[in-house]
Amino acid sequence: MSEATIETLHEHTAKIAHALGVVGLINVQYAVKNKEVFVLEANPRASRTVPFVAKATGVPVAQVAVRVMMGHSLASMRQEGTVPDSTPVPAYVSVKEAVLPFSRFPGVDTVLGPEMRSTGEVMGIGESFGIAFAKSQLAAGTRLPDSGQVFFSLADRDKVAGLELARELSRLGFRLAATVGTAGFLRSHDVIVDTLVGKVGLGDLAIDAIKLITSGDVHMVVNTPSGSSAHSDGAEIRTACVGHGVACVTTLSAGFAAAKGIADTRQHGWRVRTLQELHA
Repeated sequence: MSEATIETLHEHTAKIAHALGVVGLINVQYAVKNKEVFVLEANPRASRTVPFVAKATGVPVAQVAVRVMMGHSLASMRQEGTVPDSTPVPAYVSVKEAVLPFSRFPGVDTVLGPEMRSTGEVMGIGESFGIAFAKSQLAAGTRLPDSGQVFFSLADRDKVAGLELARELSRLGFRLAATVGTAGFLRSHDVIVDTLVGKVGLGDLAIDAIKLITSGDVHMVVNTPSGSSAHSDGAEIRTACVGHGVACVTTLSAGFAAAKGIADTRQHGWRVRTLQELHA
């Protein structure tokens, strides 16, 4: 986000907290669209974000909140060093990921909507966004592949942006498989697609999507659903991924994040550091 957007978030949060007379913690849900900030809701309580922020910044947020509620001032805690003078800017990146236990619910589609489906959260900390993202995926139960084949099934609206993702994964050495429509688009832009995949359950090609996934020759799936039939096919594809432990992303933003994670960890590897070391 831009500095201007972050400043707007700061201003809105302070105004809401003061207007509600909150002493302690407040949780504000925001959405940002085209640099415009929308307030969804505000709750005068803690949230699961509190321990994440504490671990990411080294500021004991829960302790600070309790002391504020007991009558201590932020100014006094700044003097003693418990509260920093300004927002900490760590030299590392922290990524929070929701834990979505789809493996426990066979047949449930992994496409996300407005319902709260997460049963917890994990975090990854690394020297770059890619490393932190890859660590967060591993903690949530998904290991990003380092090599192998990626299967693409893209909605029409995602084909142009998906072309860049396919090029990036191909540059990283992955073989590509794709459905007929997606493969045609990629090949028309000089991206090599090794395996052409037919629709689910139809014998129009040598192999359909489910058979390819269950064969063990697919190591990641990029599937962006669109339309009723595509949604039905996509649901079966995503369910097969869950059943066979194949990494599956349903948005291009997640796909680019995965590609960055693969590239960064391949180049730099992983180092494990304790929170005490990070905040020493």
